[in-house]
Amino acid sequence: MAQVRERVPVVIVEYDEIARTVARRIAEVMQAKRESGKPPVLGLATGSTPIGVYRELIRMHREEGLDFSDVVTFNLDEYYPMDPKSIHSYHRYMWENLFEHINIRPENVHVPRGDLPREEVEAHCAAYEQAIRDAGGIDFQILGIGKTGHIGFNEPGSGMESRTRLIALDTVTRRDAAADFFGEDNVPTEAITMGVATIMEAREIALIATGEHKAVIVRRSVEGEPDPDVAATYLQEHPAAAFYVDPAAAAELTRIKTPWVVGEVKWTRKLEIEAVIWLSGSTGKSVLKLDAEDYREHHLSSLLARYGAAGPLNGEVFNALISKIRGRSKLPSGKRIIVFSPHPDDDVISMGGILNKLHQNGNEITVAYQTSGNIAVFDHEVRRYMDFLRRFDRDFHVADGQVTELTDRIEGFLDSKHPGQVDIPEVQRIKQRIREAEAVSGIETFGMSRENACFLNLPFYQTGKVRKDPIGPKDVEITLQLLEEQRPELVFVAGDLSDPHGTHRMCLQAVEQALQQYSGDPPELWYYRGAWQEWPVSEADVMVPLSEDELELKILAIYKHQSQKDRAPFPGQDEREFWQRVEERNTATARIVDRLGLPEYFAMEAYVVRKNGQRLEPETVPTSALGDPARMRRATDHPAYGSGSTPGLGRGAGSEVGELGGQAVRG
Repeated sequence: MAQVRERVPVVIVEYDEIARTVARRIAEVMQAKRESGKPPVLGLATGSTPIGVYRELIRMHREEGLDFSDVVTFNLDEYYPMDPKSIHSYHRYMWENLFEHINIRPENVHVPRGDLPREEVEAHCAAYEQAIRDAGGIDFQILGIGKTGHIGFNEPGSGMESRTRLIALDTVTRRDAAADFFGEDNVPTEAITMGVATIMEAREIALIATGEHKAVIVRRSVEGEPDPDVAATYLQEHPAAAFYVDPAAAAELTRIKTPWVVGEVKWTRKLEIEAVIWLSGSTGKSVLKLDAEDYREHHLSSLLARYGAAGPLNGEVFNALISKIRGRSKLPSGKRIIVFSPHPDDDVISMGGILNKLHQNGNEITVAYQTSGNIAVFDHEVRRYMDFLRRFDRDFHVADGQVTELTDRIEGFLDSKHPGQVDIPEVQRIKQRIREAEAVSGIETFGMSRENACFLNLPFYQTGKVRKDPIGPKDVEITLQLLEEQRPELVFVAGDLSDPHGTHRMCLQAVEQALQQYSGDPPELWYYRGAWQEWPVSEADVMVPLSEDELELKILAIYKHQSQKDRAPFPGQDEREFWQRVEERNTATARIVDRLGLPEYFAMEAYVVRKNGQRLEPETVPTSALGDPARMRRATDHPAYGSGSTPGLGRGAGSEVGELGGQAVRG
């Protein structure tokens, strides 16, 4: 019943389990094919999505003896034109991430060639198709999915009958690839790709999607009508295709977002809150004004029946929502806190408001910048600092000839550098120091100092390329050492999985693995989101109000990151500056809270909190966040919050739950 809107099987598990599941299935397919007396034929994809699968296959080869000696592979696509030795080449990607770690025969590997003259491409594509037929067809095909719903590089408009061919890349696709190429201008405009018909002929297909940024297109591909503008919808017609998605990528599926629409649900407090917020948005009414007819007309009769009437239900949810709001006086004070910031600006971008309040509350704060962020610095920033060094040297003669020698070497490299080329160590170090100085300047905006900053410079990031190494023991060791030294009571981490190049995911992984080895009491974990989106009100455990002045101070701290100002090297799909995204995101959260009938604030940040590995129940609050628990209970037990017939709370700054710790609420 719950899957009635899904036109293709969908498996929803965390990414690590996706990797294990798909890898195990590949091994089963290989074994079955060998038993039939024929070599296994695999269709492979590139990008960040299948990396986990390839790492699991490598592990199975090394530890379990999984044999690839007779396996034949065909890759989906390759950029055109593209030198196979380029760091951007999918040929190189496959060897670095899979082939050189297993016992596959080079002659059994097939990747479309991006280095052929244009007049030879058509014949090459035809030969690629023939090679697949000669191998007996593809037994198991791995796919990713682009934001336009493309599979391979089958862009919008690709027909069901399309075959391997040269295709022009969509603007969205090129923008998505911009990070890998250090700028959209460097992304090739064409690619060679298997066609839809070629993919559909595979005997079994596994499409993998992860992250919030894939949620909308996953729903369109799974629940929408087949459409040439969304090539992934064609998979609905395949007899053995399945989508493997993590919870973030599944978030927009009807059975996840609004399960009451498609069948019976087991009601929990969290689901009740989600349903009432959804109903409020669907009807345009505040929570306390919803009536029984609203519930019945929107598939929520079973929820209404649990309470007997709309009033008690409205009041329960209103109480739960209001208890999430924490002004400064309800935030932790006198605690030891570590803020883990994946890049040197994620702290102020994502949680600048609460960071300022926590400092004001006298907490002992360490901001731990996990990576140098040096690849996100334009070369012209380095040139500017080189010019400054030359002038500084002329004025103060700091080093006898050494400054000139250094600047000559660096400028000479930059003059000859190719797009995407890995920087020499000196340039990487300079870019690192630029980001570090900006990070210190950012937290100084809140009255903090360089003593509050700690630069971990985790090794996994130090490739000089957009694509990073896996999290390793040294990354975990460095993180664990900080935890053991600081003994934090609260830890803030990035829970945003929409980071386009995966650094946030990997930094979170390093913290989680370190906490598993941590000898102290488990700290309370507060998850913030990055520059792309905020936690929805229904998911947030804590919402922190910001006055107009506080939001302006947060934006000022973001301004301090000058290398990311005006035009960031890795902007994602949103071309606005980070401060503009933050302003819109934080004010939008406040507007949503206002529409629900809660107190009106100028802006708000949102956080998800886990204590002892468990999410907080919506009606509870983190013990560290309470000034006086009894006082909070008195506030949320006020009769005004318990009856659907009672008007909502007044909007003045003096209200118990609405106060901002001395900051006026702008209404």
